[in-house]
Amino acid sequence: MADILTPDLCVIGAGSGGLAVAETARAYGASVVLVEKARLGGNALSTGAVPAKALVAAAAQAQAVRGGAAFGIAAEDPRVNFRRVHDHVEQVITTLAPQHAAARLAALGVEVVEGAARFISRKAVAVGDTEIRARRFVIATGARLPVPSIPGLDAVPYFTSETILDNTRKLTHLVVIGGGSLGLELAQAYARLGAEVTVVENGEMLSGYDPELAGIALKRLGEEGVSLRPHATVTAIQPRSMGIGVAVQSGETEQLLDASHILIAPERMPNLAGLDLDKAGIRMNKADPRLLQLSPALKTSNARVYAVGDAAGGQSVQAAVQQAQAVVRSALLGAMEKPNALRVPRVLSTDPELAEIGLTESSARARHGAGFRVTRWSYADNDRARAARQTYGLAKLITDRSGRILGAGVVGPGAAELVSLFSLAMSGGLNAGKLAELVAPYPSFAEIAVRLGEEFRRGEAGKPLLRQWIRLNRLLG
Repeated sequence: MADILTPDLCVIGAGSGGLAVAETARAYGASVVLVEKARLGGNALSTGAVPAKALVAAAAQAQAVRGGAAFGIAAEDPRVNFRRVHDHVEQVITTLAPQHAAARLAALGVEVVEGAARFISRKAVAVGDTEIRARRFVIATGARLPVPSIPGLDAVPYFTSETILDNTRKLTHLVVIGGGSLGLELAQAYARLGAEVTVVENGEMLSGYDPELAGIALKRLGEEGVSLRPHATVTAIQPRSMGIGVAVQSGETEQLLDASHILIAPERMPNLAGLDLDKAGIRMNKADPRLLQLSPALKTSNARVYAVGDAAGGQSVQAAVQQAQAVVRSALLGAMEKPNALRVPRVLSTDPELAEIGLTESSARARHGAGFRVTRWSYADNDRARAARQTYGLAKLITDRSGRILGAGVVGPGAAELVSLFSLAMSGGLNAGKLAELVAPYPSFAEIAVRLGEEFRRGEAGKPLLRQWIRLNRLLG
C-alpha cells in the first residue's frame, strides 16, 4: 500500500530555490515535504556557482603572481598544478555540503523524499510508492544545459559548464561556445591558468548588462588574452587525430580554429521533463513553450502550483531566494506578493567584477524618456583603488528627477558589495544625495558610494529653487 503524505507544502527540487522555499515555509510553521531525485543543494553547490567561483578564485591567485612586479615583488610565471586546483574546488564543495544535508533539513522539520516526482492529478504528486497530497506545490526543479545542434559535435568529446570543473589537466586551447556570464567567467579563469581561450557568441556579449560597464569588463578579458568573437557562429566541428577543428562563421568570413578542448556554455533552460505537467493542468508559455505559463506572483495555470528559480525563468541564486520568500507568503498566507526582479542584483564574477541592480541607463531611458539622471564615479579617483593598483573600473547611479534611485551598476573590485549597499538604499527609498552622508572607512571602495552622493548633490546645486533658498537664508543672516 502506498504511503500518503499530506503536508501544507510540497517542494519539488532541492536546489537553491527549493531549499529557500522549504526553510522559509518552516519558519512560518508550515509542514513541508521536499522531493529531490539527485543531490541536495542542486547545481549551484555541485556544478554551478559555488565551484565556478572557487575556480575563479584559484585563477585570481595565479594572476596576482603575474602582477607582483608592479608592487616591487619579482616573481616568475606561476606553475599551475591542475590536480591541486581541482582538489581546492572539491574542498570548497565538501565544506559547504553540510549546509544542504538531509540531517540539517530534518532538524528544521523538513521531510525529505528521495526520487523523481510526477504529477498524477491537480492535487497530488507521486514519488515511487509515495503519494503526496499537499495543500500547495512549488516546482523548483532547476535547469538543464541544452546542447546546440552543431555538425560534428557528437563525434568529439566536449565539456559543459557542469563537467569542466572535473578537469585535472592543462587545456591548451579551449574554445567556449556561448558568451554568457558563466562562459566568460570560466574563459577568464582558464586563460589565467595558462590556456589559450576563444569565446564564440552568436549575439552580443553580456547583452543583458549596461553596455558601458560590460565593455570595461570585456576589454579586460581581451587584454588578458581571451579572444572574443561576438556575432559569430560555430558552423561545424571536425574530429582530428590530434585536437579538434572548429569552424567559426563571422559575417562573410569563416575561420577554422585549432582547439584542444571545447566547452559548451549556453544559457540554461528550465528542467521540466518527467513532471507530467498536463495531468496537473499546468500549461506552458504560448510565446515560448519551453517555459511555464506563470502569473506575476509565479503561480501556474493550476492555482495550487507555483514555480521558483530556474523553473520560473530565473538565472541566479539571489533571484531564486527572493522568489521563494514571495511564493511562500502567497501560498501559505494568501498575500499574493509579486517578486520584484529589479531588486535582485545581477553579478558577473570576472575581474573586474560587474554587478548591477534595478534599471540600467538604456532601460531607464525606455521607461522615463529624458526624466532620469546618470551620475558616475571612476575607480581611478578612489584612493583605495590607487593603493591597490585596481583603478580599472566605474560606478553609475541611475536616478529620477527627484533623486529616487532607479538603479546602479559597478564594474570594478568589490562591485557586488557596493551594489548591495545600493540595494539597501533602494529598498529604503533613500534619496541619492543621502549617500553623501555615509561615513565610510578611509581608504575604502565604499567611498565610491559617498562620492556618487556628492556628485548628485553638485548637480542639484544648480537648480533655481535651491539657489533661491540659499539667497533667502543669506538675507535672514
